[in-house]
Amino acid sequence: MDLNAVQMLVTIVQAGSMTAGAERLGVPLTTASRRIRALEQALKVELLERSARGVKLTEAGTRLFEHASRGLELLQEGHDAVVSDQAHVQGKLRLSVPPSFSPWWQLITDFQNDHPDIRVHLLSTERRVHPVEDGIDVALRVGEVEHEALIGRHLLDYRHVLVASPRFISTHGRPSTPHDLGRLPCATWSLGTNTNATWRFAGTSVTPNTVLSTNDSMHLLHSVLAGEVITELPPFIVKDAIEGGLLVPLLPECPLPSVALNLLYPAHRHPSAVVRTYLEYCRRKIPWLVDACTAEAPAHLVLHRS
Repeated sequence: MDLNAVQMLVTIVQAGSMTAGAERLGVPLTTASRRIRALEQALKVELLERSARGVKLTEAGTRLFEHASRGLELLQEGHDAVVSDQAHVQGKLRLSVPPSFSPWWQLITDFQNDHPDIRVHLLSTERRVHPVEDGIDVALRVGEVEHEALIGRHLLDYRHVLVASPRFISTHGRPSTPHDLGRLPCATWSLGTNTNATWRFAGTSVTPNTVLSTNDSMHLLHSVLAGEVITELPPFIVKDAIEGGLLVPLLPECPLPSVALNLLYPAHRHPSAVVRTYLEYCRRKIPWLVDACTAEAPAHLVLHRS
């Protein structure tokens, strides 16, 4: 088996297309395509389904990719272990963080200040990143861990905050129950085109009167500050506006459900020294994260102590 072609396959899958993979490898597209075809012929099986939208692994290709990516990572870790200076940790750390998760920007800055020989590559995306397929060492994930191939380190739990501006309240009034949100103009977060959002409160669920839906939390913040809508946002996004009197928390007696904040990494991969250093750093920073993320600490953010 041509191991260089196997490495090329892994890179193409992680890049998302034959063209992007060839660019990442620094080889012509024709060369990449020819090497993959030769690998398929040698194995007598199709590894990639090709279309105008890119490439997709076949069932056989998926099996090869999972084993090959694991092996290549182990080889890289072995190389790093041999050439690295044992006096300190150095190398590359590939991270994924949701957009607008501003407390993590400072954490990464502090981490690099403390570990100047660790180079960080950050992928900022709303989609659910798969660390193996996307070539990510550790992903920050909001929500529960549902994939058996991933290990999750639970950092903390927090609740989104329902907010409006004083201007909105003076114009439309303040909701007294969650059901009032069915008539007041609201903005909701949505990743897809489905705008039928549901807000779940303690003991009840409501369908808000959604006049705006977006996957951009900063757009939601802009709209609520402008006095146009009611919305719900993570506490760290609205903290300063609440403390400055620009936004008012609503329905504090009906809290939104808590969500979990986890660090994910592949279950089959033994964490490298760089990854272990980062995971331990994040664990030590949990008290700082509580202070950085909370809008009204007892109600909206809970430190995970297990």
